[in-house]
Amino acid sequence: MSGIELRSLTKHFGQRTAVDSLTFDIHPGEIFGLLGPNGAGKTTTVRMLSGLLKPSEGEAIVFGLSVSGDGERLRGAVGLLTEQPGLYDRLTGRENLLFFIKLHQLDRRSAWERAALYLKRFGLEGREDEPCGSYSKGMRQKLAIVRAIIHQPKVVFLDEPTSGLDPEAARTVRDAIGELADEGRTIVLCSHNLGEVERLCARVAVVKGKLLAVASVQSLRRTGVTLELRVAGSAARFEAFLAAGGPCRSVIARRGAGSGGDCAAGGRGSSHLFCGAKRAPIGRSVSAVDASGAVGECPFSTSVHWRCSGRIFSTFARTGD
Repeated sequence: MSGIELRSLTKHFGQRTAVDSLTFDIHPGEIFGLLGPNGAGKTTTVRMLSGLLKPSEGEAIVFGLSVSGDGERLRGAVGLLTEQPGLYDRLTGRENLLFFIKLHQLDRRSAWERAALYLKRFGLEGREDEPCGSYSKGMRQKLAIVRAIIHQPKVVFLDEPTSGLDPEAARTVRDAIGELADEGRTIVLCSHNLGEVERLCARVAVVKGKLLAVASVQSLRRTGVTLELRVAGSAARFEAFLAAGGPCRSVIARRGAGSGGDCAAGGRGSSHLFCGAKRAPIGRSVSAVDASGAVGECPFSTSVHWRCSGRIFSTFARTGD
């Protein structure tokens, strides 16, 4: 049984279609990624799934509740963390949480005991009586997560939860998300950052208005690999050397500082080669390059980057929408 089922879910804003016929399932208890560039319809999709927007067409069922007909019940049954936490800066952390406890019509004593446990787990114990305006962004995000789960929802929607955070704050928020998943909650994580999604999610839906793919992050990674090599000197000559090297089947593109891809003296260019989907050919390619030394007057350095190639992530290069 699916925790969340989308069937041709669509949203129009006037003549513009923000979300076009999304169909996929999200399993109970998984951390599921909704991945796409800015303007891809991720936030609109989450707003429909959380009962804040009605779809123009199609349907979605969230743990037995319809987004079309059960909006009020759905809003009380899910947790939502938006990109901007929306806390009241003049209120303390405690006052913010007590406000939402009252809003959800929860028993104040038991709900606060539950909130206090989360505050301790997320490193906010002892800071709950300080105004939220004095909190760092990481602290605000963690408090907003507590607010989003204080009513014990089965599913939590997180929209760009680490956006704008420094690395340490982002790590603590990711740890908090992992702890929620350990409790058996279903987590839907929206992001435009592939690296962020693959740290947390087992499966991902790639969207840009329409659904481009639903797969595990590992299978998306196997779609293609880019081996990036930066060279100084004649990039064209270096490309010819690599293209004849066997494991590097074809050159995708070259960015050079001079005409024809050749770099001026002392400058640097780069060659990008598609090397296939397996690590072994990439390893052989790098070993061959490292063993060869400079090609003519073309010294080089190498770096390997795993990237999804082809139709799915080529859309990320176009800002679209």
